[in-house]
Amino acid sequence: MFASLNQKISLADKLLDSIAGDYAPATFANSYGAEDMVLTDLIAKNFPAIEIFSLDTGRLPQETYELMAQTTLHYKRKIKIYFPETAAVEQYVKLNGINGFYDSQAQRKDCCHVRKVEPLKRALAGKKAWITGLRREQAPTRKDLSDSEFDKDNSLQKFNPLIDWTEQDVWDYIKQFEVPYNALHDKGFPSIGCAPCTRAIKPGEDVRAGRWWWEDAQQKECGLHAKQPA
Repeated sequence: MFASLNQKISLADKLLDSIAGDYAPATFANSYGAEDMVLTDLIAKNFPAIEIFSLDTGRLPQETYELMAQTTLHYKRKIKIYFPETAAVEQYVKLNGINGFYDSQAQRKDCCHVRKVEPLKRALAGKKAWITGLRREQAPTRKDLSDSEFDKDNSLQKFNPLIDWTEQDVWDYIKQFEVPYNALHDKGFPSIGCAPCTRAIKPGEDVRAGRWWWEDAQQKECGLHAKQPA
């Protein structure tokens, strides 16, 4: 029998409570997608000890920047922003061009590394736990994830409190609790990343079909959540 939304909220709260108590200092990476806004709401209301941060790649959509500002005002809570290293971005553009990520998967992953992975490592330094909004339903690369696993690359515990939530659960929560969300979701963007690498999806397409749409769906991760071999 499928759990109700209230049951899933209770389980997420219970997990967040254990993280706050047993894995301090813990931090939550907010990318301002729908799932992350649900977690922002839960954390901001009940778990002030859990830090919230975001990565500004320098190429986010304007709607994401607007939500960043709105979120700070709505929750009256500062969210720490990490930026890529300027010299690394300049070197990438020098070698590959401003939009070199379209030319090959290797160059796209290099761009993601500069703009996301390296800033993430700085954000996670000294932390015992990293909280994400990943769900199994989102992509083939995420179907085997659990709600807790050790992240060897960053040497900390990684938690996914919404792992069993459906897309409907996420939107029911947002509507019920009047959570701010990215305006692009109303324009056919279920999954939102950098502006040049995200497009609206067509009816019937997978929810992450608009991310790096020119690549193989089985390999579409930026490196933040790439599962490492045991």
